[in-house]
Amino acid sequence: MSEPSRRRRLPLLGRLNARGFRLVMLLDALAVLLLAIVTMVWRFGDPPWPTYSLGAYAFSFSVSTLIFVVVFYFGGLYEREPRLGGDRVLARAARLSLAAGSGVALLNLALTGFAQQRGSLLGRALPFPILNLVWVIVLAAVAVAINRAVVHALRTRREGPPRVLVAGDQSDLELARRHLEVVGDDDFVVVGEVDDPLTVVEAAREHRATDVLLMTGAWLEDWYPRTIGRLDRGGVTILLRVTGRETLFGLDRLREVAGLPFVLLLPQTMPSSQRHSKRILDIVLLVATFPVWALLLGGVALYQLVAAGRPLLYRQTRVGVGGETFEMRKFRTMRVDAEAVGGAQLSTAGDPRVIPACRWVRATRADELPQILHIITGRMSVVGPRPERPELTVGFEKEIAGYTRRHEVPPGLTGLAQIHGRYHTDAEYKLGYDLQYLVNWSPVLDLEIIARTIWVIVTRRV
Repeated sequence: MSEPSRRRRLPLLGRLNARGFRLVMLLDALAVLLLAIVTMVWRFGDPPWPTYSLGAYAFSFSVSTLIFVVVFYFGGLYEREPRLGGDRVLARAARLSLAAGSGVALLNLALTGFAQQRGSLLGRALPFPILNLVWVIVLAAVAVAINRAVVHALRTRREGPPRVLVAGDQSDLELARRHLEVVGDDDFVVVGEVDDPLTVVEAAREHRATDVLLMTGAWLEDWYPRTIGRLDRGGVTILLRVTGRETLFGLDRLREVAGLPFVLLLPQTMPSSQRHSKRILDIVLLVATFPVWALLLGGVALYQLVAAGRPLLYRQTRVGVGGETFEMRKFRTMRVDAEAVGGAQLSTAGDPRVIPACRWVRATRADELPQILHIITGRMSVVGPRPERPELTVGFEKEIAGYTRRHEVPPGLTGLAQIHGRYHTDAEYKLGYDLQYLVNWSPVLDLEIIARTIWVIVTRRV
């Protein structure tokens, strides 16, 4: 069956789910809205309530509910979660609920000041009594945890318990059997065992497994990244058993299954909510700094016309998000015939192909400025792994395990590898920085990298 035909046969909820919509979003929104109304009735009785019209309160509670759901989304509460091994939803929801409530309070304060400056009789434009907001912050976290328990129960009732395939060496499989006998977990059904790392995909398909428990960590060398990707595309969740040694490396969000600790394996390092947050941050940064980068782009373009002549721009095929190629543009700083002999090759310190009058342009990374246009179109990001040439990427992917993971997000104008490494830094070391960036991404990290990139430019360290 073709992919379009399969999608047409999915129910509406399934199609929405595939696009990132979750039924629990509606449950969370309804919970927050009801909590806002109930706390008002508890304090002030039936409407009308003091000071403001019912319409003003309705608008305020609707906006506040939207803020809560948006914060929950970008906080990762609506990412696909495994059904095995309970996650600490309440703790995460409490942190995000506090962040959302703080956002509502700050917006309320800002609109209050604006309304007072305008001489509004209302005094503020988003009425939400502070004591009520505190109660909503506390109770919303509890409601979020309850909603997930409800959704989990409904899913289990509809689909049955998770069908688990246990994979690993014989000694590890025996360990799993002993724990299952002692614990007697009724939350899932073991449908089979696999002791060959190369047959797990076929076994999962044969047994219609929904989850795979990987008991032997050494198998990751055989599974990563293709087997994990194939299982994920088949809707199968993979959990890796960890020992005390792995926990010393800083693993968090461990899950307990049959008395054993597991960690979730994902084919993508950065979840979709973070990728969307990153795109929004890019747009905000471009809009906020438009006068600066527009002036720099025009000034460097005029200089390059004089120093290097035409063609002004250097077009080169680079590998972007998802491994797809695109034509990247930058100011030309090398001779026109720089690759006539030897073909594509990495730049080195003191590269003789660079035009002398353009060395400072390259040293300050000003040659990368035209890539801002790629950021506007979404092909690139302000911060991320630098885009590499496909002819070089082919070799890196063969030689360096996990190299393809750097293509999970749009390539960046600058990145963690660029502020720590240099043009001639080995590709495998740069990959370490790129993966560290993906795992630890946050808006604060992006801003830190941008600030440190400015220092690299000022010191002309390449």
